[in-house]
Amino acid sequence: MIAIDGSFGEGGGQILRTSLALSLVTGKPFTIENIRSGRSRPGLMRQHLTAVCAAMDVGQATVNGAEIGSQRLSFAPQPVRAGCFHFSVGTAGSATLVLQTVLPALIVADEPSSVVLEGGTHNPYAPPYDFIDRVFLPLLSRSGPSFAARLERPGFYPAGGGRFAVEIIPVPQLCGFELLERGELTHCEARALVAQLPRSIGERELTRLRKGLSLKQHNWRVEEIGQSRGPGNALVVELVYEQVTELFTGFGERRVTAETVADRAAKQVGRYLAAGVPVGPQLADQLLIPLAMAGWGKFRTVKPTAHTTTNLEVIKQFLDVEMSIERVGDDAVEIELNGERR
Repeated sequence: MIAIDGSFGEGGGQILRTSLALSLVTGKPFTIENIRSGRSRPGLMRQHLTAVCAAMDVGQATVNGAEIGSQRLSFAPQPVRAGCFHFSVGTAGSATLVLQTVLPALIVADEPSSVVLEGGTHNPYAPPYDFIDRVFLPLLSRSGPSFAARLERPGFYPAGGGRFAVEIIPVPQLCGFELLERGELTHCEARALVAQLPRSIGERELTRLRKGLSLKQHNWRVEEIGQSRGPGNALVVELVYEQVTELFTGFGERRVTAETVADRAAKQVGRYLAAGVPVGPQLADQLLIPLAMAGWGKFRTVKPTAHTTTNLEVIKQFLDVEMSIERVGDDAVEIELNGERR
């Protein structure tokens, strides 16, 4: 039984999600104490409980402590079952993070699976659906599995109510890969998503973004979202390179100006461009588990956050993997993983 301290490192929900994901992959049971002790409201919130229940369903697991506010959980999985799954957060909590929990097991399952998820799709505290669809799943397909994703309804914070589906064709063994260069920029796209709010908000964001970034405007536009259950706004900047696609998002909030939203997105993009690396900080977190499962991988990214380094330490609790982080620039590192093949 693996014992995990949920207060370690950044002390957030990623420790729980990574533990659940790798418990499913390895079949190793675990207990976790001090869940989300580093947060203002510790313990399991609705989206974390949904992730636990999703992992329990996929892994036919025995679980104790699966309730709102719980700071202790034990999880003992059985063999993973492929199939058709439907998971609903019930709030604006991130549905993409629920997918993150069960996806590693399903990409190496015996049969294809389909997953329908409901909740927040555009949440400032998690990768938005656009990132999963345009960045992560295409890159993950280099390891062998294939995917088809579709957004049926966006769900903005705080109303939620989004819905998307992912079809998964697994492989018996993932292949590692390296991503050290991004190549030439082939396309740049910025979309200001506006739901039940004035179009002028998106127009102001794009105007400000043009001033903050010296990028050729291949396709910059306002998208008015009609099927959202509540108001919402997100500014999505997509950069397509020869070797990788990256995406950065600024989220609209109450009492935050459109110009501030654009400035926040521009800051993320500016850091990525200045570092000269192919992998941004959000993508770096997403790549760690599949590359560790493959037994090898190497990529260059910006200086890792506490979120990334904490994730690495949790991975080592479940997989026999060695990892190195080598500085290759002022704000650039090369991360390499070597370990057992799963």
